Amino acid sequence: MAVESTQDAPAGVAERRRPSTAERALGFIHQAWRPVALLALLFVAWWVITATELVQPYLVASPGDTFSTIADKSDYFWEHTVVTLWETVAGFVLATIVGVVTAVIMVYSTTLERTLYPLLLFAQVIPKIAVAPLFVVWLGFGTEPKILVALLMAFFPVVISMVTGLKSIDPEMLQLSATMGASPMKTFYKIRMPASLPHLFSGLKIGATLAVTGAVVGEFVGSNEGLGYVIQQANGNFDTPTLFAGLVIMSVLGIVLFALVEVLEYFVLPWHASRRIDAATTSL
Repeated sequence: MAVESTQDAPAGVAERRRPSTAERALGFIHQAWRPVALLALLFVAWWVITATELVQPYLVASPGDTFSTIADKSDYFWEHTVVTLWETVAGFVLATIVGVVTAVIMVYSTTLERTLYPLLLFAQVIPKIAVAPLFVVWLGFGTEPKILVALLMAFFPVVISMVTGLKSIDPEMLQLSATMGASPMKTFYKIRMPASLPHLFSGLKIGATLAVTGAVVGEFVGSNEGLGYVIQQANGNFDTPTLFAGLVIMSVLGIVLFALVEVLEYFVLPWHASRRIDAATTSL
């Protein structure tokens, strides 16, 4: 009678397990302290430059003036931040939907891929600030042009990462699936889609930050609300503290959206190699 034992497993095969809460916290601290330290150094450098008046205050606002402006005008900044946030999220969600659908079509149709790919490249290299005025002429001064610019900014990384993920499947795996009688739809949901998710989330992280830029660019062209409007007005009035405050809030908005996509990735891809304890606690 054969006796099964886990002790007979090869020495080179390590048991894979998800990290505990404490291990995840330690892994997060291990990964986060370097960027936090860098941000602290940059903040100190910013403070030193303004405190010693190496640069005139009308050129670079001090950290104290910047954050006091945010505190004093909190309602003002909140009102405009909500507008930019809505434009960003709407554009990003639409870019995700359209990008994923376009990528699937391109992967399953060589003819369409060869037709659409040059057009995508052409659309990507055109500066969005150059086409944003056209959207204002076509759609007016509402939120629609800003959402469209945010969509265009986030669309390219989403579709390219999704195409890369869908094409990264081992052909032998697809042949095995077909041999076992799996339909193309079942092969897509069981094999292609799960394998493409790590690539897709990489594109979504880039797209989330670019969507913020797209919304602000659209506000630069024609708007009376949003962070782009705040920055443009502050620049015209030589109000450097308000200008820097708008830039800080815009940066924080992009970081928050990036972090939300990262959290979503954690829950959607618990099986991915980057979520294992050995990957989470790698030193250096």
